[in-house]
Amino acid sequence: MRHDARHPDTDELDLLAVLHALSDPVRMQVVQTLAQGGEHSWGALEVPVAKSTLSHHLKVLRSAGVTRTRNEGQRCFVDLRADDLEARFPGVLRSLLASADRSPPPAASRSTVRGGV
Repeated sequence: MRHDARHPDTDELDLLAVLHALSDPVRMQVVQTLAQGGEHSWGALEVPVAKSTLSHHLKVLRSAGVTRTRNEGQRCFVDLRADDLEARFPGVLRSLLASADRSPPPAASRSTVRGGV
């Protein structure tokens, strides 16, 4: 995690960026986890992807303003910016979390279909 990570201010949050960040099942799983228990260390997040892929997903969430990341020594912690999201887009996060609760969790791996249809 780089120390120059930027977190957009509440008034800079963009709805399309937030929705894009939350459109991925793995990122939505991270947000669901954070919504249930507050701040988590980066290594404690249980997701079905490699650490490098998780790092990418956390960057997308942070850049969109969905999460806040802080460093403590060599450990990284991530927290959901629920209050900021609620202030900027009332009800959106709550609705997305409710919808995600009714969806199946992401698969451990995705199969790729090659060739024409």
